[in-house]
Order: sequence, then structure tokens, then C-alpha cells
Amino acid sequence: MADSLDALRNRVNSFVTERDWAQFHSPKNLAMAMIVEAGEVVEHFQWMTEQESRNLDTEAKAQVGQELSDTFVYLLRIAEVCGIDLIEAANKKIDLNAKKYPVEKCKGSNAKYTQY
Repeated sequence: MADSLDALRNRVNSFVTERDWAQFHSPKNLAMAMIVEAGEVVEHFQWMTEQESRNLDTEAKAQVGQELSDTFVYLLRIAEVCGIDLIEAANKKIDLNAKKYPVEKCKGSNAKYTQY
């Protein structure tokens, strides 16, 4: 079982290679598949109250976990196919967001950076 991002990426890549699926994994196709799966995540929460969405029972949590896993695997594949290091990209994005959303201007606020 993979216990790190690199190990999981390698496991997914092996899974794809063994099935000769790379031929179908264009960035476009993977992005579309990821959004379908993300929509399935949303479907679980669609009619819940805010409180219900914060307190999933065991079965609902397992189902949401399945959909999140599908979304995550497609995200890993898109990054792989496009040659993007997700850890590096995420760190750069957090650095950018820290500049766009300085604590002293946005703490406790949901305002977009263009509003201040």
C-alpha cells in the first residue's frame, strides 16, 4: 500500500501501464473525468444542511472517501501527464495566496482579495 505521494503516484502509474490506459489519458480526458468525479462528491452533500455535511455517518464518509479518491487519482494523473510536481505547485500557490490574502487584511473574512 502506498504511504506517500510519490509511492501513490508510482502505484497509479503502474496500474495504468499494466492496463495500457495511458493512450486514453490526455490532459483533456483526465480533467473531464476528474470533474465528473468531483461532481459525484458534491452530489453526496447536495441536499444536506451545513451541520449534516459536517457530521457524516460511517457509510456516507466511506462513499465520499471513494469519490474523493477517484478525484485525487485523476488529479495525480493529470499532473503526471503534464509533468507538474504537485507538491512544488501547491507550495508556490500557498506562497502566492499568502501575498494575496495577508492575515492583517483577511483574518476572519471571506472577502476576495480584489475587495480590499
